[in-house]
Amino acid sequence: MKSLYQFIIKPIGERYKNKINIDNKELIINSSISNHKFVNREAEVVSVPLIYKTNIKKGDKVIVHHNLFRRYYNMKGKSVNSTKYFKDDLYFAVPSQLYMYYQKNKWIPNENYCFVKPLLEDEKIIKNKGILKYGNNALEALQITPGDIIGFKPLREFEFIIDNELLYCMESNDIVIKYEYKTNQEEYNPSWAKSS
Repeated sequence: MKSLYQFIIKPIGERYKNKINIDNKELIINSSISNHKFVNREAEVVSVPLIYKTNIKKGDKVIVHHNLFRRYYNMKGKSVNSTKYFKDDLYFAVPSQLYMYYQKNKWIPNENYCFVKPLLEDEKIIKNKGILKYGNNALEALQITPGDIIGFKPLREFEFIIDNELLYCMESNDIVIKYEYKTNQEEYNPSWAKSS
Protein backbone atom coordinates (compact mmCIF):
# COMPACT_ATOMS: atom_id res chain seq x y z
CA MET A 1 0.00 0.00 0.00
CA LYS A 2 1.67 3.20 -1.21
CA SER A 3 0.58 6.71 -2.07
CA LEU A 4 1.95 8.69 -5.00
CA TYR A 5 2.39 12.03 -3.23
CA GLN A 6 1.95 11.46 0.51
CA PHE A 7 3.44 9.50 3.36
CA ILE A 8 1.17 7.00 5.11
CA ILE A 9 1.72 7.14 8.86
CA LYS A 10 0.18 5.83 12.06
CA PRO A 11 0.29 7.40 15.53
CA ILE A 12 2.64 5.92 18.10
CA GLY A 13 0.26 5.36 20.99
CA GLU A 14 -3.09 7.11 21.19
CA ARG A 15 -4.23 10.01 18.99
CA TYR A 16 -4.23 12.34 22.00
CA LYS A 17 -1.82 12.64 24.92
CA ASN A 18 -4.35 13.45 27.62
CA LYS A 19 -2.58 11.90 30.59
CA ILE A 20 0.70 12.37 32.44
CA ASN A 21 2.29 10.43 35.28
CA ILE A 22 3.29 12.28 38.44
CA ASP A 23 4.74 10.29 41.33
CA ASN A 24 3.47 7.04 39.74
CA LYS A 25 -0.07 8.42 39.56
CA GLU A 26 -1.94 9.06 36.33
CA LEU A 27 -3.35 12.57 35.95
CA ILE A 28 -5.86 13.46 33.22
CA ILE A 29 -4.90 16.88 31.87
CA ASN A 30 -7.34 17.18 28.98
CA SER A 31 -10.83 15.89 28.23
CA SER A 32 -11.54 17.80 25.00
CA ILE A 33 -10.78 17.04 21.36
CA SER A 34 -10.62 20.76 20.60
CA ASN A 35 -7.26 21.67 22.14
CA HIS A 36 -4.44 21.02 19.65
CA LYS A 37 -1.78 21.04 22.38
CA PHE A 38 -2.78 17.55 23.48
CA VAL A 39 -2.82 15.90 20.05
CA ASN A 40 -0.14 13.23 19.65
CA ARG A 41 2.66 14.32 17.32
CA GLU A 42 4.68 11.11 17.21
CA ALA A 43 4.10 8.71 14.34
CA GLU A 44 5.60 5.77 12.54
CA VAL A 45 6.04 5.79 8.77
CA VAL A 46 4.07 2.96 7.15
CA SER A 47 5.02 3.88 3.57
CA VAL A 48 6.82 6.67 1.73
CA PRO A 49 5.51 8.50 -1.38
CA LEU A 50 6.29 6.86 -4.71
CA ILE A 51 7.01 10.12 -6.53
CA TYR A 52 9.41 11.83 -4.05
CA LYS A 53 12.98 11.01 -3.16
CA THR A 54 13.27 11.19 0.62
CA ASN A 55 15.69 10.22 3.39
CA ILE A 56 12.75 9.16 5.53
CA LYS A 57 12.20 5.41 5.44
CA LYS A 58 9.42 2.98 6.24
CA GLY A 59 9.45 2.28 10.00
CA ASP A 60 11.06 5.61 10.97
CA LYS A 61 9.66 7.51 13.93
CA VAL A 62 8.60 11.03 12.89
CA ILE A 63 7.38 14.23 14.54
CA VAL A 64 4.29 15.48 12.69
CA HIS A 65 1.88 18.41 12.45
CA HIS A 66 -0.64 18.59 15.30
CA ASN A 67 -3.72 18.49 13.06
CA LEU A 68 -3.03 15.12 11.41
CA PHE A 69 -4.52 12.95 14.17
CA ARG A 70 -6.90 15.56 15.52
CA ARG A 71 -10.67 15.15 15.62
CA TYR A 72 -13.07 18.02 15.00
CA TYR A 73 -16.69 18.89 15.54
CA ASN A 74 -18.35 19.49 12.18
CA MET A 75 -21.16 22.00 11.55
CA LYS A 76 -23.71 19.54 12.91
CA GLY A 77 -21.74 19.08 16.13
CA LYS A 78 -20.61 15.58 15.21
CA SER A 79 -17.05 14.46 16.01
CA VAL A 80 -15.18 13.65 12.77
CA ASN A 81 -11.65 12.69 11.75
CA SER A 82 -9.24 15.12 10.14
CA THR A 83 -9.09 15.24 6.34
CA LYS A 84 -5.81 13.31 6.58
CA TYR A 85 -7.53 10.20 7.94
CA PHE A 86 -7.16 7.22 5.58
CA LYS A 87 -8.51 4.10 7.28
CA ASP A 88 -8.16 2.08 10.47
CA ASP A 89 -5.28 3.81 12.30
CA LEU A 90 -3.60 5.20 9.16
CA TYR A 91 -3.24 8.81 7.98
CA PHE A 92 -1.80 10.69 5.01
CA ALA A 93 0.88 13.36 5.42
CA VAL A 94 2.59 15.56 2.85
CA PRO A 95 6.37 15.96 3.31
CA SER A 96 6.01 19.44 4.85
CA GLN A 97 3.89 17.96 7.67
CA LEU A 98 6.78 15.78 8.86
CA TYR A 99 9.08 18.00 10.90
CA MET A 100 11.73 15.55 12.07
CA TYR A 101 12.62 11.87 11.79
CA TYR A 102 14.62 9.47 13.94
CA GLN A 103 17.38 7.38 12.34
CA LYS A 104 20.63 5.87 13.63
CA ASN A 105 19.83 6.91 17.23
CA LYS A 106 19.44 10.61 16.44
CA TRP A 107 16.80 13.14 15.44
CA ILE A 108 17.18 14.73 12.00
CA PRO A 109 15.04 17.74 10.97
CA ASN A 110 13.13 17.27 7.72
CA GLU A 111 13.32 19.77 4.88
CA ASN A 112 13.96 23.29 6.21
CA TYR A 113 12.82 22.74 9.82
CA CYS A 114 14.83 23.25 12.98
CA PHE A 115 14.16 23.03 16.72
CA VAL A 116 15.08 25.59 19.37
CA LYS A 117 15.30 25.23 23.16
CA PRO A 118 13.78 28.12 25.17
CA LEU A 119 15.99 30.21 27.44
CA LEU A 120 15.47 31.59 30.94
CA GLU A 121 16.94 34.79 32.29
CA ASP A 122 16.19 35.88 35.86
CA GLU A 123 13.57 33.08 36.05
CA LYS A 124 11.63 34.41 33.03
CA ILE A 125 11.40 32.88 29.58
CA ILE A 126 13.16 35.12 27.08
CA LYS A 127 10.94 35.95 24.12
CA ASN A 128 12.24 35.30 20.61
CA LYS A 129 15.55 33.85 21.78
CA GLY A 130 16.79 30.31 22.35
CA ILE A 131 19.45 27.67 21.83
CA LEU A 132 19.48 25.78 18.54
CA LYS A 133 18.97 22.12 19.44
CA TYR A 134 18.49 20.54 15.99
CA GLY A 135 19.68 22.41 12.90
CA ASN A 136 19.86 21.69 9.18
CA ASN A 137 22.10 22.20 6.14
CA ALA A 138 20.78 25.70 5.41
CA LEU A 139 21.73 26.88 8.91
CA GLU A 140 25.11 25.12 8.81
CA ALA A 141 25.89 27.03 5.59
CA LEU A 142 25.37 30.21 7.66
CA GLN A 143 27.61 28.80 10.42
CA ILE A 144 24.68 28.38 12.81
CA THR A 145 25.04 25.04 14.58
CA PRO A 146 23.41 23.24 17.52
CA GLY A 147 24.34 24.92 20.79
CA ASP A 148 24.35 28.44 19.32
CA ILE A 149 22.17 31.10 20.93
CA ILE A 150 19.88 32.52 18.28
CA GLY A 151 17.06 35.03 17.90
CA PHE A 152 13.91 34.21 15.96
CA LYS A 153 10.86 35.99 14.56
CA PRO A 154 7.93 36.71 16.90
CA LEU A 155 5.14 34.14 17.27
CA ARG A 156 7.25 31.17 16.14
CA GLU A 157 6.98 29.28 19.44
CA PHE A 158 5.26 26.12 18.15
CA GLU A 159 5.75 23.85 21.16
CA PHE A 160 6.77 20.22 20.93
CA ILE A 161 7.83 17.78 23.62
CA ILE A 162 10.63 15.63 22.23
CA ASP A 163 12.45 13.19 24.49
CA ASN A 164 10.89 14.90 27.54
CA GLU A 165 12.23 18.27 26.44
CA LEU A 166 10.26 21.39 25.48
CA LEU A 167 11.34 22.62 22.02
CA TYR A 168 10.06 25.15 19.49
CA CYS A 169 9.72 24.01 15.88
CA MET A 170 10.36 26.60 13.18
CA GLU A 171 11.85 27.01 9.72
CA SER A 172 15.39 28.15 9.03
CA ASN A 173 14.24 31.54 7.72
CA ASP A 174 12.56 32.21 11.09
CA ILE A 175 16.02 32.53 12.66
CA VAL A 176 17.18 36.11 12.27
CA ILE A 177 20.36 36.43 14.39
CA LYS A 178 23.14 34.43 15.99
CA TYR A 179 24.36 35.85 19.30
CA GLU A 180 28.10 35.70 19.89
CA TYR A 181 28.05 35.95 23.67
CA LYS A 182 26.21 34.43 26.61
CA THR A 183 25.00 36.16 29.75
CA ASN A 184 23.26 34.68 32.80
CA GLN A 185 20.81 32.71 30.67
CA GLU A 186 19.96 29.04 31.14
CA GLU A 187 18.01 26.41 29.25
CA TYR A 188 14.33 26.16 30.16
CA ASN A 189 12.56 22.84 30.47
CA PRO A 190 9.38 22.82 32.57
CA SER A 191 8.69 19.87 34.87
CA TRP A 192 5.53 18.99 32.93
CA ALA A 193 7.62 18.29 29.83
CA LYS A 194 9.45 15.52 31.69
CA SER A 195 6.37 13.71 32.98
CA SER A 196 5.04 12.09 29.79
